[in-house]
Amino acid sequence: MRKPQIDYAAVFHALPGMVALLTPELVYADANRDFLRLAGRTREQLLGHYIFDVFPEHPDEPAAAGMRETQASMLRVVANGERDTMALLRYDIEDRERPGHWVEHFWSPVNAPVLGPNGDVVLIVHRVEEVTELIRARGDRGGDRSTRVLEAELYTRARDLQQANEGLRRAQARDREVALALQAAMLPAPDPVGHHRAAVRYSPAVGTLNVCGDWYDLVDLPGDRIAVAVGDVVGHGLEAACVMGQLRSALSAAARVADGPARALEALGLYARQVDGAESTTVVKTFIDWATHTITYSSAGHPPPVLLHHDGTVTFLDQATDPPLGARPEHVPRPEASTAFTEGATLVMYTDGLIERHHEDIDVGLTRLADALVRHGKAAPEALADSLLADLLPPTGNTDDTALVIIRL
Repeated sequence: MRKPQIDYAAVFHALPGMVALLTPELVYADANRDFLRLAGRTREQLLGHYIFDVFPEHPDEPAAAGMRETQASMLRVVANGERDTMALLRYDIEDRERPGHWVEHFWSPVNAPVLGPNGDVVLIVHRVEEVTELIRARGDRGGDRSTRVLEAELYTRARDLQQANEGLRRAQARDREVALALQAAMLPAPDPVGHHRAAVRYSPAVGTLNVCGDWYDLVDLPGDRIAVAVGDVVGHGLEAACVMGQLRSALSAAARVADGPARALEALGLYARQVDGAESTTVVKTFIDWATHTITYSSAGHPPPVLLHHDGTVTFLDQATDPPLGARPEHVPRPEASTAFTEGATLVMYTDGLIERHHEDIDVGLTRLADALVRHGKAAPEALADSLLADLLPPTGNTDDTALVIIRL
């Protein structure tokens, strides 16, 4: 049997019900026939235009919240890459034929992501059920009172649910602000390593809760040495920020007395057993010694540091990797490895938000990081940090925290 040739563009335009495609910037990319007909707009009036320029909110309706709720839903889809089903909402539309005259509409929208090859959201599918006739027409035809009362109650309950959800989002946003302030207070200043050139960055996630599990630490050691750590606590929000602060402080203290990064991580692992929420934390620790031109390192389940050599080649420091903190029931010594470096090389340490993407093998992200380092590696650390974040994080914002440390050796 011959496989039928399907014209998916024709299928899209013939779909029953209102369906539109928008870019992550909320600009119309396409709309099917039912969307154009029921929204009262032509393709020219939609395509290439920002959604809320085409459908602004009713300026004289105090209860109007359709624009804010629709925008929040779409931005959640872009940030999380997950479908978002909205409650019933009222969204009045201005009549293009009669400017200033607004027509009451009731919608039941669903927003869903279309993911690209790297797992980023490239389009938003905006499907709308037009339920205005259900809410309004029966009353206009003189329907019985009980039906109108039920419809009004359904609408009121949906509105109450939306308001409750909005209250929850505001509370989450307040928690996020507190967590960010707490983390900013606990992370060290950007240039703590004396005459050695360094850059640090912390980029919080775009979601309200996905924040404050990542940290970095830089410690001056006797002689021409420093210790650098990057870690990632499982979990988000205030609890993760508090755990992060405890672990960072403990590791910073351990680095000052331990004879190497492995011993420092062993001490941290023992301490983490007594801290609720510290289990499965990943962290990598390096000791950099300019007198011997060596980097000694140990990793507890963390993505490997990257060494960009002066000749443009890249080495991943992955020869001393062990499970995350608390992963073993008993204490076991951690591995340690060393590698040489030459003047002018660059060490890059980071958390998984810089490289990992949904539905993508981690090796793809590591290759992307190596390629970006080769392209921008001659830049000074501050400029290099900005270039890496610009190249590697999604343009709509990362859905996980990202910590980044760059040391010019």
